[in-house]
Amino acid sequence: MINLYNTHIDSLSIHRVGNKSRNEAIFLSENTFAINDEITPLLKEFFLKPFRDKEENYYQFAHEIDLDYNEMYNFSAEVFANPSNIHDVSKKITQHLFEQSNHPHIKNGEVYVTYLTNINIDNNVVDAIGIFKSEIQSDFLKFEEKGSNLEMHLQHGINLNKLDKGCLIFNYKQEEGYKILTVDSNRYDARYWLEHFLSVDAFEDENFITKKYLKFCQGFAKDVVLPAEDKKEEVMFMNRSVNYFAKNDAFEETNFMNEVIDNPDLISEFKNYKVDKGEKYSIEDITSFPIANAAVSDARKSIKNVINLDTNIQIKLDFINPESAEKYVEKGWDEEKQMYYYLVYFNKEQKS
Repeated sequence: MINLYNTHIDSLSIHRVGNKSRNEAIFLSENTFAINDEITPLLKEFFLKPFRDKEENYYQFAHEIDLDYNEMYNFSAEVFANPSNIHDVSKKITQHLFEQSNHPHIKNGEVYVTYLTNINIDNNVVDAIGIFKSEIQSDFLKFEEKGSNLEMHLQHGINLNKLDKGCLIFNYKQEEGYKILTVDSNRYDARYWLEHFLSVDAFEDENFITKKYLKFCQGFAKDVVLPAEDKKEEVMFMNRSVNYFAKNDAFEETNFMNEVIDNPDLISEFKNYKVDKGEKYSIEDITSFPIANAAVSDARKSIKNVINLDTNIQIKLDFINPESAEKYVEKGWDEEKQMYYYLVYFNKEQKS
């Protein structure tokens, strides 16, 4: 979990990068920008609002050979070792971004490199490096009194309500490649920011593993439970899975299978499915891990609990009271109509 409420901007460096393929230049400011009390809250909101509003999917610097070959990892380590040197390092960061800006679709723009303090992440107060880029300029009107008339002027500038690209590099988990959050509003070239500039992989913490394991369970429900049983059992399997994650602090695979899989024959199928598909979901060697509650809440929102029938009828099962579906919904076959049916028991209809 992250809390940016008390974050303070210690320093701000502003540069500009062009597109190399269009022979646009790079501009590096000689000195840091002197922020004041008027502009600081506006910049803080501009830089940090996208990270408050987004789901926390963390990344980490990576390299196929060794982290020491990742330029952004080295720049970050240099700054955290000596924060007073951030302006000089910000020029190296901007130069590195410029070297990646050679695709015709990449837009020029301003680059802001900040040193941030007093950030709370996973109940630890740490510093961070913020790197942001503005690419899209907006039209706006400026009015000026001239004599007895009000003059209108069309100008262009940055919309402070939308950050185009940004990342927060936390001085936390350095040995794994630091924990990083990133946003990219203009995904015209998704590889440019994440892969070419930052060179990051997903940070495999409990949030990442919880999400991946629940995705794996969804795959098993669709590919195995549904063909072997029916749609109701597919939905109920996922309901039991989410409830297991919700009521436990830690995941243990054997306990999970015994508690969640009703049909004993499907336990061996579950194990086989993990052998076949575990690598796809990045959980092939995982049998136990701490459960991230935020990931469980996100999964519960995305899991479908509706049975759609070809007769244009929907049956919605209640995830809050799953025992109702177990007790009061039955599936059968009508010989006369040669159709399946669901039998639903109830005492009275509820008012909507």
